[in-house]
Amino acid sequence: MTKKELALKSVEALKKNYPDAICSLNAENPLELLIATRLSAQCTDARVNIVTPALFEKYRTLDDYCNADVKDIENIIRSCGFYHEKAKDIIGIAQKIKSDYNGEVPDSIEKLTTLPGVGRKTANLIMGDVFKAPSSVVTDTHLIRIANRIGLVNTKDPKKVEFELRELLPADESNDFCHRTVLHGRAVCTSRKAHCEVCSLNDFCKKKI
Repeated sequence: MTKKELALKSVEALKKNYPDAICSLNAENPLELLIATRLSAQCTDARVNIVTPALFEKYRTLDDYCNADVKDIENIIRSCGFYHEKAKDIIGIAQKIKSDYNGEVPDSIEKLTTLPGVGRKTANLIMGDVFKAPSSVVTDTHLIRIANRIGLVNTKDPKKVEFELRELLPADESNDFCHRTVLHGRAVCTSRKAHCEVCSLNDFCKKKI
């Protein structure tokens, strides 16, 4: 079986298990999703979703963030960890969007990665979820782990994983596949143990039990 055939089998199997390929972060607009994703670095999505309602209730517009007191944002997001850097980046993101991108969340990976604290993982999420860009590959820890276990890639370098999967996954399935691997990684193929006995990928997965 070629890697492309393996990728297609994986896409179809996860699609059956997780038909609703939704982002785990709660957000109502592109700016909120961008901020929530920045908060999710080295923090669980569940924790971010506990924190963001208060943040989004108080800060409703781009200008609200541009003019925010960094200490106030720190106090709200403290439980997400690394709150000094994240609060500074949130304000910096808003200010750069206002000054450089006419107040709109930019629509390319190249532009998104000019924003403070925004790397390719976050940029790909925004491109896929907000702009519906094809071949968006969000290389979070679940995707990297599962892609290696299945045998699609043999590297843990996020950028290498991203570019290798771009060549293997159908362009219109990439973003949804990434969301589904998050769900699968939490429920079945966890970091502590791969529950192969109940895994829909078991018939063709390369991982040895």
